[in-house]
Amino acid sequence: MVNILLVYGHPKTPTSFNFSLKEKLVSLLKSKGYNVLVRDLYEVSFNPLLSSEDLAKLHNNEIPDDIKQEQEFIKNADVIIFIYPIWWAGSPAIIKGYIDRVFSYGFAYMYRGNKVVGLLTDKRAIVINSNGSPYELYENEGFYSAMRKVVDDGIFRFCGFNKIKHIFFGGIMNKTQEEKDMNIKQAIDETVIEIEAK
Repeated sequence: MVNILLVYGHPKTPTSFNFSLKEKLVSLLKSKGYNVLVRDLYEVSFNPLLSSEDLAKLHNNEIPDDIKQEQEFIKNADVIIFIYPIWWAGSPAIIKGYIDRVFSYGFAYMYRGNKVVGLLTDKRAIVINSNGSPYELYENEGFYSAMRKVVDDGIFRFCGFNKIKHIFFGGIMNKTQEEKDMNIKQAIDETVIEIEAK
């Protein structure tokens, strides 16, 4: 049984591309027998602020309860899927805050001398992003490659993930519903292939 954690970071109504993608993907994965846990960060009112109190506790190996809960979800997952829009060439604050607080030292990574040791070596990540600007613009200007470097390498490979798939969909705001549905199908197909790959 493959355990999948889906971390969702979009505040809009059920009419959004991201929401439709999440709902259809979860439905399909469950129909295939996968164990899927969804963490809608807005719905659960996840606190993205890494406070001085958090830092003090983490440095003393006292994990705040809300962080500990999310870390347990990650521990139990084989595959972690992130779905969120791209805002200002980066992730929404709630996603960045999730990484800041949950992927903490001693849980996601540590240092041995001058070497970084990723601790989440049995995990795979799939990141699905949408943005309003045309795909070609972001691709040609190097924004997507920069995001792959920051997210895929700077977060997931840094923390030891053994496989990362990053999917981008640009120009979402100007697409027809038919085009959006085709993108959703593409995202779902690529995600299933990635999950089922050995």
